[in-house]
Amino acid sequence: MDFADSPLSLALQSRLQQFMADLVLPSMAEWHRWSDAGAYPLDLIDPLKAQAQALGLWNLFLPSLRDDQPGTRLSNLDYAPLAEIMGRVPWAAEVFNCNAPDSGTMELLQIAANSAQRERWLNPLLRGEIRSCFAMSEPDTASSDPTQLQTSITRDGGDWVINGRKWFITGAAHPLCRLAVVMGVSEGDDATEHGRHSMVLVPMDTPGLTVERNIPVMDHASLDGHCELVLRNVRVPADHLLGEPGAGFALAQARLGPGRVHHAMRSIGQCELALELMCERALERRAFGGRVADFANVGDWVAESRVEIDQARLLVLRAAWKLDTLGSASARTDVAAIKLVSSRLQTRVLDRAMQVFGAMSLSPDTPLARLWAWGRALRFLDGPDEVHLRTVARAEFKRSKSRRGANAAHLRRWMPVAD
Repeated sequence: MDFADSPLSLALQSRLQQFMADLVLPSMAEWHRWSDAGAYPLDLIDPLKAQAQALGLWNLFLPSLRDDQPGTRLSNLDYAPLAEIMGRVPWAAEVFNCNAPDSGTMELLQIAANSAQRERWLNPLLRGEIRSCFAMSEPDTASSDPTQLQTSITRDGGDWVINGRKWFITGAAHPLCRLAVVMGVSEGDDATEHGRHSMVLVPMDTPGLTVERNIPVMDHASLDGHCELVLRNVRVPADHLLGEPGAGFALAQARLGPGRVHHAMRSIGQCELALELMCERALERRAFGGRVADFANVGDWVAESRVEIDQARLLVLRAAWKLDTLGSASARTDVAAIKLVSSRLQTRVLDRAMQVFGAMSLSPDTPLARLWAWGRALRFLDGPDEVHLRTVARAEFKRSKSRRGANAAHLRRWMPVAD
């Protein structure tokens, strides 16, 4: 198990860091001007995307498409540090066409799309010409258990007819969002619990599909949206089905593994930024006759943050290594673990940084409040903490059953032997 950066990954990290320093960071003020006005900054993003594509910093997350030279491609392990660099600026991933949920949509389409679907949807997504959303979560069910989904996908002659309500659908408000990947129940009660669901590709301008609202998260409305969608008798041709009928649950699971590595590493990048800001503030700010950095509790916060970030990064790299070497099924528990650890880490490190900054951290003058809110949201997104804890616990109990009795000697009470 070797976590050393490959020469290709190191070269891309250098180019990516230079791009961030030269082009992304100087664009921050303009981004915020657009954001404060409630408008999506396509005029800012599009030129950056063109430059990133010209420099080969494009679709880096997708193994089969990120060849830098013949016979060479990035692994999940190679991509992880790149996601960390992008994560330091929450909107930067779009510049490199590596943003969620489009990265997951492209992976899904690579796995399951037919040639016509690839031509209509995958290729424009790969070129960064359109955006997409993944419509699974619902307001009236516990979406942590996808088997409870209620949206219906019914065959009617040569069409599929979809009825249901979805919410917290990321990206649905983006001005370039053209596709919703909708997951719902398509098979009858006689199907297996995990074989009742299908995915349908639904153009956003299909009659009956309505974006009801952009739901604010932690009292902040995202520009690209976490939206509520209503589907009333939405009718699409039969060839808009993604994969086979009843394969929706399996496709959803296949989509989540690499995506959670991306989320986790972006979170770690944000934690690194928060730690850097915390240290700078502690060294500059003075109180009670000395620097804040000289207070023992602040030093403890810095040290604990450093150690916890490094621990989380190693856990994520191990999960990426397992995905690369053993596949998604073998990495399932590791992927659940990094989702759990990274979201909790973010709120913990950001909370310490905010305490050092004081009231300033609650304002838009720093990125801390926004990053903390995103970390708190991550404890629900892609499954709540409790689901991932359950996954890890089940794996541990299964391992314990397989070695039952092996530790009996450690529990034996030795009694003196009588003469």
